[in-house]
Amino acid sequence: MMDEEFHILIVDDEPNIRAGLAKGLDKIADHIQTASSVNEAIDMFDAGFYQLVIADVRLPGDRDGLDLISLVQQRNPETTTIVITAHGTVETAVDAMRRGAFDFITKPVDLNLIRQQVSKAIEHHRLQTENKRLKGRLAEAGEISGIIGNCRALKEVLTQIRQVADTDATILIQGESGTGKELIARAIHDLSGRSSEPFVAVNLGALPETLLESELFGHEKGAFTGASRQKPGCFEQSNTGTLFLDEITEIPTKSQVDLLRVLETGTYSRVGGEELLESNARIVSATNRDVAQLVEEGTFREDLYYRLNIVPIEVPPLRQRRDDIPLLVEHFLNHFCSRHHRPEKVFENSAMEVLVSARWPGNIRQLRNVIERLVVTSREDSISLTDLPTDLTMQSGSAPSPIQSLAEVTEAAEKDAIQIALAANDCHREQTAKALGVSVRTLHYKMNRYNLH
Repeated sequence: MMDEEFHILIVDDEPNIRAGLAKGLDKIADHIQTASSVNEAIDMFDAGFYQLVIADVRLPGDRDGLDLISLVQQRNPETTTIVITAHGTVETAVDAMRRGAFDFITKPVDLNLIRQQVSKAIEHHRLQTENKRLKGRLAEAGEISGIIGNCRALKEVLTQIRQVADTDATILIQGESGTGKELIARAIHDLSGRSSEPFVAVNLGALPETLLESELFGHEKGAFTGASRQKPGCFEQSNTGTLFLDEITEIPTKSQVDLLRVLETGTYSRVGGEELLESNARIVSATNRDVAQLVEEGTFREDLYYRLNIVPIEVPPLRQRRDDIPLLVEHFLNHFCSRHHRPEKVFENSAMEVLVSARWPGNIRQLRNVIERLVVTSREDSISLTDLPTDLTMQSGSAPSPIQSLAEVTEAAEKDAIQIALAANDCHREQTAKALGVSVRTLHYKMNRYNLH
């Protein structure tokens, strides 16, 4: 939260009420000043800076407290206002809220009640101010294809993108699952001279070996059972553009040989065809695995690795970008509130602190999913600590319930383990089940039980 002094202007024509309110609120505000009329209040407001104005409805002169609320909102819509009156009616309350008042309190004033309401108004104003500040930083940070962040590690990546984008160099992007590797690839394409040409992305880990060659190089009619027509492959579709090969380390040895041949010769043939086709696609590949280690183990060809790794780009995990988390949260809040037709929301300090300190094994993808869930399920405009998923609050060191049973602790640990495995395996259920040592059917049952979809 942003640190700033909080200034209150109290407007009432009764000196005792002005003095009583000022004394009663002096411990929760930095500066309090008073005025006895609308004209005096507006002169003071124009000369100073007030985050909160508390005004009686009945004031001497031609203009009342409701008029003052309107004048304050016209001058600075970010100023919070509270109306106090001895003549409370539904019509007056509605009029006050319509003019932008934050709250409406009737006389005689209960100091404990007004302290509570003023504390809420202060928190509301600070949340709105922080929200605006984050939006400003968000606009500054989103200058490359929607990549959000200002931390040093990300700035180094953005510098690399700018340096290599307008070349034809082959690029290998490495980083954990969910860090935004495809977004980096798209940014490289968008900043290149090929930006008006196709960007074709293919997830090699999601393709069975029997279809991989056809997907990459295309096939001729009759090349195999079911090939009822000629089909262009990804190399042909991305010619003159950019071909993004995600999960590059998942391709089998034979396909590694075929890919190396294209990179070396610039030519290939469709499956079942003899015609040599030329490839002018710029190759950008990505993986969440240590390719150098795979080369040492003999599961990935060394010559292909060197061909792909002309320019390496390492994308930092979210745990190394904690300063960027509030920006990312704001970006996802705006996106999902608009997408799901929800009113604008903000995070309370305690909730944001948990988000910033969480482990995020699934990185930005996991953060994105959590924010979407909160936008859809939270009932208030301010998202609090109690709205957050239990696994996040446990990560942050929040004290667990003292009456937790062993079964509850076990279930929480099991849910956390499944979430981490899903994130590490890019939500691929067969791979996740294998990593956890359970059947796919058991994994489906557990995911349904813990609502992990």
